[in-house]
Amino acid sequence: MEYLCLDLEGVLVPEIWAEVAKHTGEEKFNLTTQDIKDYSELMDMRMELVNSMNISMSDINNLVANMEPFEGSLDFLNWARDNFQVTIVSDSFYELVWPLIRKLGTPNMVCHHLEIVDDKLKGYKLRQSENKKKVIQTLKSLKFKVFASGDSYNDIQMLKEADFGVFFQAPNHIRQEFPEIVGVESHKELKEALIEQSNFI
Repeated sequence: MEYLCLDLEGVLVPEIWAEVAKHTGEEKFNLTTQDIKDYSELMDMRMELVNSMNISMSDINNLVANMEPFEGSLDFLNWARDNFQVTIVSDSFYELVWPLIRKLGTPNMVCHHLEIVDDKLKGYKLRQSENKKKVIQTLKSLKFKVFASGDSYNDIQMLKEADFGVFFQAPNHIRQEFPEIVGVESHKELKEALIEQSNFI
């Protein structure tokens, strides 16, 4: 059977930190891995902002609980699970995204952990370096043919390592920087691209 690895934010659900930006008025929360290539630099900035603004984990969880997946993403995910083994491979955090994961039917997920003490974000623990790339490598070592889709700089290694990688609504500057990676603009187009590449469907 073939395997599909999907980024979460930007592919299936909106960017969580953009919701924090909307709630707090702090524009720096709008920066994502579409803007900053170094993920640790991005997360360090977010942690500093959260602590300086005295934002609790409960505050963030309340925002996330009121968010919804992208229109059509659950239908796409259900189709994908009928035709592939599927794992969400995200640079987000279990403690942050779990309300949205439930709304997607609790798919399998590989991501990172937040360090939380007394309802305050104290830091984060990455599962491993180059996590997305290594997940793909592990699946390929198990003789799976692996497809992947993401939208940001932190997805590039995953998309290149996969047997077939595709950008999902990636911004133009990233698409232009990596023209060799196919791009789609909707879940319908992503489905069509996967059908075209798949030996299973």
